[in-house]
Amino acid sequence: MSWVCVAQALLIRSVSRLAPKTFPSARSRLRQRSGHSNLRSVSWISQRLRGVTLPARSWQCVLRRCDRIRRTQAFAAVAVYPKLVSVAVEQLRGTGVKVAAAAAAFPSAQSSLAVKLADIRYAVACGADEIDMVIDRGAFLAGRDWTVYDEVVAAKQACAGARLKVILEVAELGTYDNVRRASLCAIAAGADFIKTSTGKLKGAATLPVQLVMLEAIRDVYEACGRKVGMKPAGGIDTAKNAIQYLVQVYETLGPEWLTPDLYRIGASALLNDLLMQLRKQKTGVYQGKDYFSID
Repeated sequence: MSWVCVAQALLIRSVSRLAPKTFPSARSRLRQRSGHSNLRSVSWISQRLRGVTLPARSWQCVLRRCDRIRRTQAFAAVAVYPKLVSVAVEQLRGTGVKVAAAAAAFPSAQSSLAVKLADIRYAVACGADEIDMVIDRGAFLAGRDWTVYDEVVAAKQACAGARLKVILEVAELGTYDNVRRASLCAIAAGADFIKTSTGKLKGAATLPVQLVMLEAIRDVYEACGRKVGMKPAGGIDTAKNAIQYLVQVYETLGPEWLTPDLYRIGASALLNDLLMQLRKQKTGVYQGKDYFSID
């Protein structure tokens, strides 16, 4: 049986392994374990900073952030809108950093399929290595899962070799069962990564939500051997918080997922906190935030 059939079967069954049905009740029951002493140090997380994606929204911001990337060599990708892809590609040539395009009517996804696909094709033609698209939450919440599935399938075909990250915008999905079902729908349609959020809404990346998505990835992998990446985005802005997310991945999927190819953190603010923590380790005192870039 192919991985598509397996993922579709899991989607149709759509049985969540988490008993709680709403976000607040499940959050109170999740134990935020922080074992594995080898995962606890700031230096350990800083070595894995290349899993961070740095967003940029304007031409000037792209130039500043690309310069920052060249100096730090600490990022897996920079995310830009399609019209800025060519600028980012030129600035990052030879660095190995990927250029991700937030396309397909990002962030609302409220446009026709033809417009979304044209947006993706334009970004790919400009040199985008990765495409970020958001699912149609209206269709999904109305029970039209196969509409969402068909859109992701069409988007994957339009990517023409670029990796596809599918954003669920979990803050609008309402229940953990919906998060699992949306995760399986995206995976079955061919997503290379599933992502929590655009970062535009509060309550985006939480440990309970990530656990639901990781378990969907694990179930598909155990059933057919296909590896799908995971990216929490929105609200992870301190090293201590990031360690909890990394520990959860380690315990749910194993250390092989802790690479930029399979796990990313969408949190540009995290870099500043890591720099502050490393400075504290070196000097014994904390620096003020004004000493670090806030761009």
